Order: sequence, then C-alpha cells, then structure tokens
Amino acid sequence: MSYNIRYDTPNDGDNWWDLRKNGVVKLLKYYSPDFIGIQEAMPNQLKFIADHLGRYKFIGHGRDGLDTESEGCPIFYNNYKYELIDKKIFWLSSTPDRVSKGWDADLNRIVVYGKFKSKSTKQIIYVFNTHFDHKGENARLKSADLIIDYIRKNQLTNKRIVLMGDLNCLPSESPIKFLEKEFKLSSKIAESSTYGPIGTFNGFDTTKPVSKKIDYILTKNIDVKSYRCVDDRRTDNLHLSDHFPLLIKI
Repeated sequence: MSYNIRYDTPNDGDNWWDLRKNGVVKLLKYYSPDFIGIQEAMPNQLKFIADHLGRYKFIGHGRDGLDTESEGCPIFYNNYKYELIDKKIFWLSSTPDRVSKGWDADLNRIVVYGKFKSKSTKQIIYVFNTHFDHKGENARLKSADLIIDYIRKNQLTNKRIVLMGDLNCLPSESPIKFLEKEFKLSSKIAESSTYGPIGTFNGFDTTKPVSKKIDYILTKNIDVKSYRCVDDRRTDNLHLSDHFPLLIKI
C-alpha cells in the first residue's frame, strides 16, 4: 500500500489529522498490507500509527535529517512475516548521501529503501518509498533518473522491486514515462481488472469525481495480481486524507 496521509495542520479544519487519525489507522488495520509506504508523515503522525499497528515495524526518518520535526516517507512492514535485511535513506539531489535539496525543488525530498526477506519463503523483496517535489519540474525528472541510477549501480536490475509514492505528476508526464523504462505501472499489468477511481488526489473535496492521478506503485520483476485505488471515507462521509491509498496484491 502507498498512502499520502496529509501532514498534520489545524488549518485543515474538519479534515485536521486529529479528526482523521483513528480512521486512517482503522483503514490500515482492515487492509493489513505487508508493506505500507506512507508520505507526509510528521513525527507525531508516525508515532501514532506505529503505536496502533501492533505487528508492524517501520524504517525511515524526516527529510530534514534524523531527529528533526520534518515530514518523512516511512515504510511499515509486517514484522511477523518479513525480516529487515538492509535499509537506507538517500536524498533526491546531486548529493544524495547528505541532507540536501535537489535542482529546482522547493523542499528536501528523500527515498526510503528497505531490503526484506520473507520468513516463510525466504524470498527477497526490495521496497522503495518516496515523495517527489510538488513544484520542481526538473527535480521530478532528475529524481526519477536518480532512482533508476541507484538501482543499476547497486545491481538490483534483476531483483524483485516495488517503488511507490506520491510522484506529483500525471501518467502522461516525462518522469512517469522515464520510470516506465525500468518499471511497470501496477495499474497497467494487474492480472485482474483494476478497481476504484482512476484519480488519487481528492483534495478533501467530496463533491467532485477524482480524476487527478499523482500516486503510484511501480514494480519490477513482479507479477501483480490486483490493483485497487481505495476510496473509503470516514463515518461522517469526509475523506480520510487528501489522497487515496493504493493497494496491490503481488
């Protein structure tokens, strides 16, 4: 599952995190994905989710560095089913190994990466979670290039990989087309028909159809069984976040 949970700000009024957080956790528990890539997680949001998901552990810290009050892209994983073998955070910039802002980006942006082994099958899966910049058009393209370069340099080309996140661009735009040279869009290759809205960004608007797709789960060397955009709502009919989560079965 990939899920932009919307950062915690009281300015959201009826959509403030404090009013949504129990519903978000309830959704995560209901679908119980083995891996959850979350975007826009402030430290207090990360702690709340971690405290309420009993069988999960997580990796990742904020984009401004360790122990900062900044947004992160943590990966939660089912600790009962998977063992963490390796992990890394790198920045989407020309200096990926240190806290930095890349190209024309407005904010620091990161990738959280984990290598996991199934405790039952012993198979290895590599999971990447990220959030591309919302303003920097060149930064988004360079970020796609950097991720592909990382995979090639680390000899992961033939491995099972999931790349997910809020990429802040449409399927027709160049960063997605570039990523498709190395990955497959799970929505395109799902063996059963895709389910749910095409769009992923609802902007908390409950009155209009959702058509803007900016969230993705891409895969490499993996069979995707199903793809779903989850448009569940809160009990008061408001959205759980300004993005819908995506859920695939592999």
